[in-house]
Amino acid sequence: MAPDHNGNAPTADEPTTDGLTTVVLSPPPTPNGPLHLGHLSGPYLAADIAVRAARRRGDKVFALCGLDDHQNYVQAKARQEHTPATELRGRNADLIRAVFDRAGIVHDGFTQPLTDSGYRATVVEFLEDLALAGALPIEEWHTPVCQDCPGILHHAYVTGGCPQCGATSGGGTCEGCAGYTPAAALTDPHCTRCGLPATARRLVRGPVLRLEDHRAVLEAAWQRATLPPTARRLATRLLQGPLPTVPFSYPTDWGIELPSIPGHRVDVWAEMGLGYLHTVGQHLAPGATGLDEHLRAWRKVGALWAFLGLDNAFYYLALFPALFAAAGLPADVLTGLVVNEFYRLDGAKFSTSRSHAVWAHEFLDTEDPRAVRAFLSWDRPAPRPANFTLERYRALTATWTDPARATPADPAELARAEQALTFEHFDAALAARCLLGAGLPTGTTGSTGSTGGSVPADDLLTVLTGGTGDTKAAGQ
Repeated sequence: MAPDHNGNAPTADEPTTDGLTTVVLSPPPTPNGPLHLGHLSGPYLAADIAVRAARRRGDKVFALCGLDDHQNYVQAKARQEHTPATELRGRNADLIRAVFDRAGIVHDGFTQPLTDSGYRATVVEFLEDLALAGALPIEEWHTPVCQDCPGILHHAYVTGGCPQCGATSGGGTCEGCAGYTPAAALTDPHCTRCGLPATARRLVRGPVLRLEDHRAVLEAAWQRATLPPTARRLATRLLQGPLPTVPFSYPTDWGIELPSIPGHRVDVWAEMGLGYLHTVGQHLAPGATGLDEHLRAWRKVGALWAFLGLDNAFYYLALFPALFAAAGLPADVLTGLVVNEFYRLDGAKFSTSRSHAVWAHEFLDTEDPRAVRAFLSWDRPAPRPANFTLERYRALTATWTDPARATPADPAELARAEQALTFEHFDAALAARCLLGAGLPTGTTGSTGSTGGSVPADDLLTVLTGGTGDTKAAGQ
């Protein structure tokens, strides 16, 4: 039985060599707009390909995504369009799920916080339990505010200069250097709702996660984990000074309400980390209640991989592992990150907020999803940014179906492709070049691959292009 986008996971057991589950995370997209090709070229297609390849090897995998409903970018976009936020979210959520279905991107778990009351209640329960235990102490901090707008400035509600690289940044992380940039750290902060300088300051009191308390755990985790150079450089920068303290709630107008602090809502990234504890725990131990039972379920996790864009690296590299450690998970829970750079459109970064994009649902309406997957794998922006042009897409995809270019599959190239589709060595662009560079036709079969067995070319192409045979867990 194939999983759906309502979070219903397959029920049949999957074959595995060690009985443990590999958890694969891809950041839930924010429904402030539809998905564009930049999104697909990054974590979503890559994670799906890696999961298909892992299941082809017989691994037991739980692929988790969802919707990032509580980013205040949703509320900000709704204000801009004079539309109720829930209406905007619902419309874009439908488009996002339709793109995943059309592109053959399948998830075993798919969270929808805005419509899942159980998820929201559990996030609050876990946060309050950890605060009561002292793992998320209640502290005070000062932050810039707008004199004319309610609440405080955070994430989409503020813009300013990154103190580390000087790039324009919102109140969370910097897209330029991936550093942590809360509103209080920004240079020349401005309110994005009214455009005025954020000259006032406000004292806020709420739960926080002190990453410095988990420095030793994080340092050890980063030494063990498989990390690309960009993530290792971020880790090095973070360790050069005191690690930040991250607020876990704000007095704001969007997000999960925190009953213990009237007017506060759970920070969206805190929610995401707590949501991972809940959703993975429920998958591995259905019916688990309370934080302790969920943590015991996590003992069945053999590996944890996250596929993400560079702008989310701080959260998956530092915030979530620190939160997991604070909750009591083992220090070695993080296995590795697969990080992509930005995909550009005609030289400028794809951007939902600026409507500079090729929208994926529109593109897939006219293009073969297999060709789209193959091209975006070939052109994947990792380890460097890449630039999409329609002319290049047309030229390349035409050569892959040209009978005059068809050549027998090269066993060595097939073996390289197979290696490039493992988590540890993931390189979708290399795999695409090995499989498609010489106009590799379907229907050919390779010789001996790196695993010592026969490596069918069609089998690997199906992993890349999203044939229906790989959408189910192995053995179903």
